[in-house]
Amino acid sequence: MMLNKYPDWISAIVSGIIVGVVYLPVHAGFLIYIGLVPLIHIWLNSDIKTSVKMSFMSAITANFIAFFWMGLNMGTSPIIAFASLIGSVLYLAIFWIINGAVITFLHQRLRIGLIIIPFSWVTMEYFRSFGPMGFPWADLALTQVYYLPLIQTVDITGTAGIAFIICIVNVLIYLSLTEKKSNPFLIGAILIITLVFGFGSWRMNSIEKQLVENDFSVAVIQPNVDPVKKWEKSFRNELVDLMDSLTVEAIKMEPDFILWPESAIPAYLRLSVRFRRPIHQRVKESGIPLLTGTVDLISDINGSHYFNGALLLKPDGSQQIYHKIILVPFAEYIPLSKKFPKLKKLNFGQGNFEHGREYTVFTVGSHRFSNMICYESSFPRLARKFVERGAEFLTIETNDGWSGNSPGAYQHFAIAQLRAVENRVPVVRSANTGISGIISPTGKVLEQMAFYERGVIFGSLSFLSGNWQTVSGDIFSLICILIGIGLVCWEWFKNREMIIGTKD
Repeated sequence: MMLNKYPDWISAIVSGIIVGVVYLPVHAGFLIYIGLVPLIHIWLNSDIKTSVKMSFMSAITANFIAFFWMGLNMGTSPIIAFASLIGSVLYLAIFWIINGAVITFLHQRLRIGLIIIPFSWVTMEYFRSFGPMGFPWADLALTQVYYLPLIQTVDITGTAGIAFIICIVNVLIYLSLTEKKSNPFLIGAILIITLVFGFGSWRMNSIEKQLVENDFSVAVIQPNVDPVKKWEKSFRNELVDLMDSLTVEAIKMEPDFILWPESAIPAYLRLSVRFRRPIHQRVKESGIPLLTGTVDLISDINGSHYFNGALLLKPDGSQQIYHKIILVPFAEYIPLSKKFPKLKKLNFGQGNFEHGREYTVFTVGSHRFSNMICYESSFPRLARKFVERGAEFLTIETNDGWSGNSPGAYQHFAIAQLRAVENRVPVVRSANTGISGIISPTGKVLEQMAFYERGVIFGSLSFLSGNWQTVSGDIFSLICILIGIGLVCWEWFKNREMIIGTKD
């Protein structure tokens, strides 16, 4: 067999390379359907110790290739940026190690390693999405966004459904390489992909027919400003003039809503009359509401509380604030620093923000929307909560310039497409630099501005007619977890009864 020709470490690295590459913006997502095959061979034909070592090697390779851009962060020193990359890669490897060990153990004891793989991988992605270090960014579904028909089921199954299909196809490909009669398994793999693609294409067409083009239009501003220079006091007036000129350009397009990026002006806009007044004056004169990213400060008897937020300025002079709920660990806060305040004194170049607590829903005209700030958009549960609370469309404010024109910016934009399909709502995205755009409820990119471009995007939003119900992705994940546990229990009791029967 071809898979037996190479040492385990080569198979592990090959699997890691393939999985890592498919996350890059090279339109090679189809490779993920064979990417796990060498690793599956290791899991099923090695002892637990070898499985752990090879899973670790494969994970390090995959995650380093996929997320090397984390080490390019110009917002901190090169040493800290590289250390954060290494820390992230090692952390993500833990989940691969546990997954590989579980599969190998179950295969050795119960001979169900092959059938448990899809359920085990979904379980891994589910638990990896929780906690202060949660990272659903790495979900396998991200690799399939370039093939829109293949992600059209995420409003039913969540991203877990895509991972499940990917794992099943990898298992079938593995069987086609290891079993004497390979054709049935190969045909099965091709048939599954064809059916999913066909169903997705039909679903896209069906949903597009239900879309109602509204007269509600948006203007998205991308200033393309160096993220480091942006915070220099000497550049502040120039930045204010730039944002004002782009806003004037946007107003001429007569949109119903204007979106600025994350921390568009380096000031506490809600509190700073000097910086807020001219912006709000534009809003009042034009009659067009504007949402801008801003840092915010609240002082009370417990001291000062800093937030990364978004401020909606309305033509009637009122304003409404949203505070970012999910912060980037070690970049926007230090985990556990609320319980141990001394941790805030550690200097990783991070901000010491606090978590927001309110799932804010804004109103502009007759429409309601919610905003996610940068990293938040990678969390499906957050987007769903906003939509469940009445948001008809989602906005994303971000600053993807910290790592330059790297794969991170393209992955982040693809994540926005997943959120649109999951919730079947339009998504409007404004980036300080790359990649701003307007996305339809099918994930189709309607308008887009490339990295390092400066300007204004204009477009109308289309909404699904009637009340569209989406199913929580966690339901599918939990079903997979329960089925996986059920399979293990069934086989364990069956083997136990056989052992007892043999003794009798």
